[in-house]
Amino acid sequence: QVQLVESGGGLVQPGGSLRLSCAASGFTLDYYAVAWFRQAPEKERERVSCISSSDGHGATYYGDSVKGRFTISRDDAQTTVYLQMNSLKPEDSGVYYCAVPPFRICELASRDYEYNYWGQGTQVTVSS
Repeated sequence: QVQLVESGGGLVQPGGSLRLSCAASGFTLDYYAVAWFRQAPEKERERVSCISSSDGHGATYYGDSVKGRFTISRDDAQTTVYLQMNSLKPEDSGVYYCAVPPFRICELASRDYEYNYWGQGTQVTVSS
């Protein structure tokens, strides 16, 4: 059974950091691109970062709002994808989801409807 499980969310003050994890089971994560989406109340879900499979050279993508602050990576065992979030801002708040498309490279899946596996989400709240 394919499963994605996110963890690492929480409450953090502006300027702080969090590291989100997305653990996969039931399939070989390294065969596919993996993305992080976030959804804030009354806003559309947006893709904030993506990492291609290793034979897609692990190319990474970042949304303009998070460039220079967020870093996506995979662990050596290729079973977990991380999102390191630094210099957090209140506008980074929302539910963060990891998602997997049926593709190896991020450029082929920029919209949420192109992703067929989703985790349950983890809440990130940036507030003083």
